[in-house]
Amino acid sequence: MSRNDEARRAVRIAIIDDHDVVHAGIQAWCGEADPPIELAGSFLRPAEYFSAYPTGADQVDVVLLDLQIEGNRPDFDTLSKLADGHQRVIVYSHITADEVILRCLELGAITYLVKSEGKRHLIEAIHSAHTDTPYVGPRMGKAMLNDSTVGRIKLTDREKQVLVAWFQTESKDLVAKRLFIAPTTVRTHLQRARAKYAGVGRPAPTKSALLARAIEDGILSLNDLY
Repeated sequence: MSRNDEARRAVRIAIIDDHDVVHAGIQAWCGEADPPIELAGSFLRPAEYFSAYPTGADQVDVVLLDLQIEGNRPDFDTLSKLADGHQRVIVYSHITADEVILRCLELGAITYLVKSEGKRHLIEAIHSAHTDTPYVGPRMGKAMLNDSTVGRIKLTDREKQVLVAWFQTESKDLVAKRLFIAPTTVRTHLQRARAKYAGVGRPAPTKSALLARAIEDGILSLNDLY
């Protein structure tokens, strides 16, 4: 499948949220989307999702996760489990606190959206999560700019590992073979890194730009490339 064909294929999403009205609203919005967005699963609790999709990254393209199920404190454990399973996660929450948003990004969320940001941002974020293009919503961007380490980003160890392997090879497929992960997982980690840079006003849309950013921040050195 070519990159254009992949971009046009229906994006398969799953929703984890304890409010039926949220499920209904998202499904209605996605029904009007182009390229199409297909609702693969709708779950009121994280346990239901993990039971239905034990290997979710192979069956679902993007997960929309509400952080507060049944009014509890932010469920960072579920986010970590999804991200560690190489799932592309959009946190979709009422919470607007900078520290919560930044924590979600550190744990591996691709995008953080506040529910009040509306249809356009959600649809664009879902489509972006299905490609290599990062999406930074208004509240996520504000939180990243308010970070005390403004201009700097925090990559996970796995994101750093993927970056170094990508800079040392010619393609994402070779990275996948070297690290024993799927090519889609490689793209997910690269997308997260790009989203983090875009969020602090230092976009890195190309491979060379991403390399320059990583070297500037001391994430890797030229010696790592050989």
